[in-house]
Amino acid sequence: MYNDTACFKYQILQGEEMNKIFAVMALGVSVFSAQSAMAETCGGTYTVQSGDSLSVIADKLYKDAGKWSVIHNRNITAIGPKPNAIQVGMKLNLTCIDGLPVGLEGGRSLAEAVPTEAEPMEIEAGTAAVRHKINLLTGGNYRPFTDQSLHNGGFLHDLVNASMEASAPEQGYAIHWVDDWSAHFDPLLSNALLDAGFPWFKPYCDEVTNNYRCDNLLFSEPLFEALRLLFVDASNPLTFENDEDLYNKRFCVPKEYDTSLFDAQGRNWLRDGKITVVEGLSPADCIRILVDGGADGAVLNEFIGRAAIKEIGVTDRVQIVPQPLSIDALHLVVHKSHPEADQILGLINDGLHKIHDDGTYQAIVEDHLARIWAGF
Repeated sequence: MYNDTACFKYQILQGEEMNKIFAVMALGVSVFSAQSAMAETCGGTYTVQSGDSLSVIADKLYKDAGKWSVIHNRNITAIGPKPNAIQVGMKLNLTCIDGLPVGLEGGRSLAEAVPTEAEPMEIEAGTAAVRHKINLLTGGNYRPFTDQSLHNGGFLHDLVNASMEASAPEQGYAIHWVDDWSAHFDPLLSNALLDAGFPWFKPYCDEVTNNYRCDNLLFSEPLFEALRLLFVDASNPLTFENDEDLYNKRFCVPKEYDTSLFDAQGRNWLRDGKITVVEGLSPADCIRILVDGGADGAVLNEFIGRAAIKEIGVTDRVQIVPQPLSIDALHLVVHKSHPEADQILGLINDGLHKIHDDGTYQAIVEDHLARIWAGF
C-alpha cells in the first residue's frame, strides 16, 4: 500500500539532508575561495616553526635556500646580526620576488606585487634658483642604492626624495648628482657648497679614533640597513663561527671603503695584525682577486657583492658565509660646520618618520627589493 505520510516524512528528511549538503558545499566553496585568494597573493608574514632556519624557510618559500639573506636583511631589526637567532613564533616579513612566496597572510595581490615599470632618472639642468633651496648631494655608480640609470635613481635616492617630499621644506629642495665621490666630503660638504649628502655608511664612532666621518659629519637616522657579508671561493670555503676562524686570513676590501668594522666590537683584527686587508679597485675587482687566489674572502655589502658576482660571471664560483660581519646603516650626512646642520637633519628625519607611518617607505622598499633580487 502506498503510504503518503511515509513519503512526506522521507521528503522532509531528504530536504534537511540536502540543506546540510548545500551548507557543506557552500562552506567548501568559501574555504576554497579564501585559499585561492591567499594563493594569489605574494609576500606577507611567515611565522617561524619548529625546525626552521632562514635557509630552510628560503628553500620552502622561495625554492632557493640561498635566499636566506633576503629574509635576514628584510627582518634585521627583529632577528639582529646573527641569522640563527630566529625563534619559534617569530613573525617574519617576506618580500615578493619573482612571484614567491604565495599564500601568506598579509601578502599583496600578485598584480600589485609586480614592480612598477622602471623609470631611469632624467636630470634637469640646474639654475641659480636652487641657491635658496636645501641642496642634497649624491652620486652614481653605487648600485643598487644610487645611479641615474636605475629606477627612480636607485633605492636610496627614491627614499630620500620621498622623505623630502613628505617633510616639504618651505624653501624647497633639490638633489644634485656628482659622480666623483671623493669630492663629496671636501670641498662640497665641508664648504657648505651643498647642504647634505647621501648615502654614507656610519663607522663605529664610539670605538674608533681618527676617522674623518666620525670627526666631521653628523648622521641622520638610518635610511636603510644592509648586511656586510663575507664572500669566499666555493672551492676554498671558510667557516665563521668565532673570530679565531678568520685569523691569518686575507680579505679584499674596495679602495676607500671604511674598514672600522675590523677593529670594532672588541675585534681589533687589523690593529693587532690578526688579518690582512687586500685593497681592490672596486667590488668587482675584489671578487676577481678572490677567485684568482689573491684573497681568502671579499668583504662587501650584500647587494654590491651579489651584483659584482653577476657582473663578472662567477656565480658558481663564489659562496656567501652564512654569518654577517656587520649590519651597515646607510645615512644622509651633514658637515658639522654647516650653520643649519641640525635643521637639515631634522627635516630628513621628520620626512623619514612620515613615510614610515603612512606606508610609503614600505612600498618603496618592496618595489626596489623585488627588482633587485630578481636581477640577481
